[in-house]
Amino acid sequence: MPFDKRFKIFEKVCIVLVGTTHPGNIGAAARAMKTMGQQNLRLVSPSNFPSADASARAAGADDLLAKSKEFTSLKEAIKDCDLVVGTSARVRGIPWPMLSPRDFAKKISKNNFSSIAIVFGKESSGLSNEELQLCNMVLKIPTNDEYNSLNLAAAVQIVCYEIFTQINSNNEEKSTEDSLLVSQEKMEQFYLHLEECLIQIGYHDENNPKKLMHRLRRLFNRTQLYDSEWRILRGIISKIQEKNK
Repeated sequence: MPFDKRFKIFEKVCIVLVGTTHPGNIGAAARAMKTMGQQNLRLVSPSNFPSADASARAAGADDLLAKSKEFTSLKEAIKDCDLVVGTSARVRGIPWPMLSPRDFAKKISKNNFSSIAIVFGKESSGLSNEELQLCNMVLKIPTNDEYNSLNLAAAVQIVCYEIFTQINSNNEEKSTEDSLLVSQEKMEQFYLHLEECLIQIGYHDENNPKKLMHRLRRLFNRTQLYDSEWRILRGIISKIQEKNK
């Protein structure tokens, strides 16, 4: 694949680090990213940044630290992305669409995503269930079942390596979908609208919600709506609400 096409794919990807506690891990992650051609780093409420430790561990990737963007919430950091992928080493209560880094790399090399976020949680606890609900799917790096603890920068390196390898080996023509995938910000609007409608028609009890909205999020996140489909669904919901006033 020509370099300019590869670079455009790299431009679409951002690495999002949530609540990183040790600044050295931010620097090491930036180094891992730059080695694999990634340039876009977003930080959500880091404990200590900027930091000399981060710069020292970056080892020449200081430019990524300098142009990194900081956010106060994950929702804000990913609102312009149409594919949001969380990383997790744990199996959750409700199964989540899960991919290996290699399968994920194949997916983004062949689909018409305009902006992709890969989200890494805190070093000690990873992403919370609430944070995972903002993701379309989950990446799980295959590891030894008896010891699956990966350093943050090592995890970033593995995921970025798979993307780099796939893009450099992919000579197939990319998909030319006419429609763009809907952004995460629009999906959040959709979920609020859907929940409002379900409450209005008596299908969803907001005082005893159980896991309905969680399961619906999983369904639509797995589907990956196009903008035109999003507009159709919003229109259907509005019509249902009109009929049930």
